[in-house]
Amino acid sequence: MKKTTIILAVLALMTFLAASQMRTATASTLMSMAVPENQAEIKFDTVRVDLGTFSEKQGEQHCTFTFTNVGTAPLIINQAFASCGCTVPTYTKDPIKPGETGKIDVAYNGRGKFPGRFSKTITIRSNARTEIVRLVVEGTMTK
Repeated sequence: MKKTTIILAVLALMTFLAASQMRTATASTLMSMAVPENQAEIKFDTVRVDLGTFSEKQGEQHCTFTFTNVGTAPLIINQAFASCGCTVPTYTKDPIKPGETGKIDVAYNGRGKFPGRFSKTITIRSNARTEIVRLVVEGTMTK
């Protein structure tokens, strides 16, 4: 009985110390996440576009995502890639100055694919405070 009490006391002490360390780590992590003064930040007008219903015969469908650099440093899009090869994003490689806008054009070509409802994701990587943004293109393609 005495051994059980000692073991429980040690376990309680270890739990208390672990929780205390986690609180300290969380507080220091939050302090290190302070936003630098000179940082780009990307803000999209919308992150989801519905192309509606269209026929496979209509061919490639296009949409544009517009964004603004609401930060204080030039914004650079490092990478834009889609969740499948039927969706192709194109974007400017030039830095976007604070307060300026940019665009990401997306082409969807579902010809020869399964007709029906689709949802494709475009992942944007940049030097912004929010490094990764996901855009969605969706719609319904009929035969």
